[in-house]
Amino acid sequence: MATRLSETCNDCEILTDRLHRFLSAREPPKTFCPSEVARSLSAAELKELGVEEWRDLMPKIRELAWELRDAGEAEILQKGEPLDDGVTICDIKGPIRIRRHE
Repeated sequence: MATRLSETCNDCEILTDRLHRFLSAREPPKTFCPSEVARSLSAAELKELGVEEWRDLMPKIRELAWELRDAGEAEILQKGEPLDDGVTICDIKGPIRIRRHE
């Protein structure tokens, strides 16, 4: 059974740094899926984060994406359309995409 990423994880800077790399590597309107961030992590990084597989990181990556959106650094899209600022992570069902804020 997979372990869960601690909500107070100091190693989350690995995820934040990786998200920033993806944002800086793709010019708007290019987007990426949060799973691309998770799948880009090495086995050693996954172990350091306390998880067994990349899927275990998806909730945390989505949370961090929302933090970046709230900071004005990123946009969250669903079905190709940017989500309004009033849409929370709890409101979303299904896949999302992320892009650098234009």
